[in-house]
Amino acid sequence: MEIEKKIENYLKNLKFPILDKQVLNEKTIKKIICDGNLVQIDLQLGFYAENVIEEFKNIILEGIKDITKSEININITTKIQSHKVQTGVQTLANVKNIIAIASGKGGVGKSTTTANLALALSAEGANVGILDADIYGPSQPKMFGINQKPTSSDGKKMDPLNSNNIQIMSIGFLVDQETPMVWRGPMVTSTLEQLLRETKWNDLDYLLIDLPPGTGDIQLTLAQKIPVTGAIIVTTPQDISLLDARRGLKMFEKVNVPILGILENMALHLCSSCGHEEHIFGKDGGLRMSKDYNVDLLGNLPLDIKIREDLDNGKPTVARDKSSPITKIFSEIAIKTASKIADYSEDHSGKFPKIVIEKNT
Repeated sequence: MEIEKKIENYLKNLKFPILDKQVLNEKTIKKIICDGNLVQIDLQLGFYAENVIEEFKNIILEGIKDITKSEININITTKIQSHKVQTGVQTLANVKNIIAIASGKGGVGKSTTTANLALALSAEGANVGILDADIYGPSQPKMFGINQKPTSSDGKKMDPLNSNNIQIMSIGFLVDQETPMVWRGPMVTSTLEQLLRETKWNDLDYLLIDLPPGTGDIQLTLAQKIPVTGAIIVTTPQDISLLDARRGLKMFEKVNVPILGILENMALHLCSSCGHEEHIFGKDGGLRMSKDYNVDLLGNLPLDIKIREDLDNGKPTVARDKSSPITKIFSEIAIKTASKIADYSEDHSGKFPKIVIEKNT
């Protein structure tokens, strides 16, 4: 028991790669058994991180070798939980967590970020979907190279289209790409709810919602009627973008949607000819904003022509080049985002019976 306690204390103080924080506790340490010459350790994480899990195992092994000379077997599994959402909002049966990807301003690369982040989460092992909520200007069909219409396998709900293991639904699948959506607010918000609830999502760990810019009807509908686990604010470093991003962040705070973090896009330009680094849109704007509002800075993305070219060709960078520096950055952002969600309180609403009070007649 003394060796088991030492191992437990070591595990609890161990920092996870990339996150630089402890992730193991009484809840995630499932088993420590010292049986003769074998030590069996069973751990269960609340987020997927397949690209660094072997590194984590090796760190554990190196540390435990100083505690015991026995053979060590480590088994790490993952279980994604559903987490709390806004009070009174109906959850989705086949979607555990919804992440809103938002910005106060257009042109900051929010849709680009959504596509690559979804692929990065999937590459770590999660089941991921995207709902393209930009009704007036849907981008995801083009970015994933999809030009077909959804079908229905049960005659009741639409099946999402699939690309690179990402389940995707967009108004862009249902109308011609050049057809303008000349709709007023109520029709737009109604369409958003239909796309969300009348799509047959298949056992998603995370559904990313690619929001249009601003703080208008769609954002309010999202906050009031869609079960959101948390929001990511995408911005560029310059002051005018940060000003709008701050408005978006405050809107989510007012409607009690947690902020998962800030993602700074176009933070640095690296010249493809000479390698010169230049902060075209300013420097450290996202970092300052994260400190002002006490939220995490999830990562800084470069201004890179490859990102644009890949998306124009319908093959996002994270899917096209799994070893690129950009893919590595998105991998780290994905792990930070997923671990942040894992820290939130679980949603136990489905475990309790519904109580109905009826008046006797």
